[in-house]
Amino acid sequence: MSDPFGDIPELADLEIGHGLIRVPMEINVPFTPRVRALVDTVEFQRLGQISQLGLVSRVYPGARHSRFEHALGVYHNALCYLHQLRKDPRFCELIDSRSAELLIAAALLHDLGHWPFCHPIEDMDLDGMARHESCAARFLTPDSELGHVLNDDWGLDPADVLDILSTRTDTPRMRLLRSILSGPIDIDKMDYLDRDSLHCGVPYGRHFDRHRLIQSLLLNEAGDGLAISYKGKTAAELMVFARYVMFSEVYWHHAVRSATSMFARGFFELRDGIDNDCLFTQTDAAMIAELRELARGTVAGPLLEGIFGGRRALYKRVAECGHDRQRELFEQLSGRPYADIVRCGEELARLIGSRLGRQLERTALLIDAPPPHREIEFEIDVYYPHENEYRPLHEVSPVVDALAKTQFDHYAKRVRVFGYPSVAPQIKQIDDIDKLLQQAVSAATD
Repeated sequence: MSDPFGDIPELADLEIGHGLIRVPMEINVPFTPRVRALVDTVEFQRLGQISQLGLVSRVYPGARHSRFEHALGVYHNALCYLHQLRKDPRFCELIDSRSAELLIAAALLHDLGHWPFCHPIEDMDLDGMARHESCAARFLTPDSELGHVLNDDWGLDPADVLDILSTRTDTPRMRLLRSILSGPIDIDKMDYLDRDSLHCGVPYGRHFDRHRLIQSLLLNEAGDGLAISYKGKTAAELMVFARYVMFSEVYWHHAVRSATSMFARGFFELRDGIDNDCLFTQTDAAMIAELRELARGTVAGPLLEGIFGGRRALYKRVAECGHDRQRELFEQLSGRPYADIVRCGEELARLIGSRLGRQLERTALLIDAPPPHREIEFEIDVYYPHENEYRPLHEVSPVVDALAKTQFDHYAKRVRVFGYPSVAPQIKQIDDIDKLLQQAVSAATD
């Protein structure tokens, strides 16, 4: 049987070890002339100045890797997936060489629309703020440098690459390509779990057998998405658990969420003075400088200086609730519009100030709650060849059934109250702070 993707130079270089560059951790990434041409564009180089984890570095000092590095890792994973899936005749019937090249280019460019601190800003769901996936369109125009490289060096229409990143058409072929880039077992998660864990200096995201998982990949029964063979079941379970622990211990670590809450509230206070169109094209350093300047002399100033200034001064946790503690409060605050969360925090500051016999700044207390959108559920089928049967992973795995659905968001994410450092010790002495929080929620949301 002839190789359907034998004319793709990136796959050939991966196999023979030619023209490689190294990215952590000891990953050999094929760097062909046309890949170099994409990477050297102004639009792609910008990703080197945008942090992958943003505010996480305020707690985990090593977490300063860029979206540039991550993009190369996702591209490498795309080649590994294609290397495995080309063994599946059904995959090769649907995905030709040009479609495979579309996937490779989309993998490199999948974070193109990201701006600095994108996720905390998106979680607020503010009016007029587009999702980062749709913002890739501003960089993928036919007249852009990137558009010219795609057309001249790759023979690809930028609009087709954009169609994978931000859905425009719906066909089995496009659904399959999108499931590889963004699905339960996708090339994005396969990289960021490993890479984020490495740079944070924790083991949690690296404790799954990625090679076994990739070797188990095949098409689902409908032929428009990924499934795994039964041999990959344990590796998939470990990936689900790795993701859960990374959210619990890194992405939703209480100090990370303190910095995130401070940033979000500062941005919320300054939102009317921010040029969103300019925001989408900025680097980390440019955005930080602009926000600090805008915040000077306002209530947002101490918030942003506490994160980005010369002296780190994060708010301290003074209360917490979750699905397993103060469940009613947790459910009342989870998924609420951000403006409601702000009002609750301001009312709580008033109530606690009254209890302490002093007037607190309206930003003295910040409430952090899970945003309305949920993390993607781990819905993928397992194929059992002897029975010629596909079965949902959650039906054959108690681990996935417990972690991949409601409990993921309920237990990995918490509602927390953070207080300004100088008043936090006094607030912690208040015995009935949960009662005051309930009063604040009731007063602010009636």
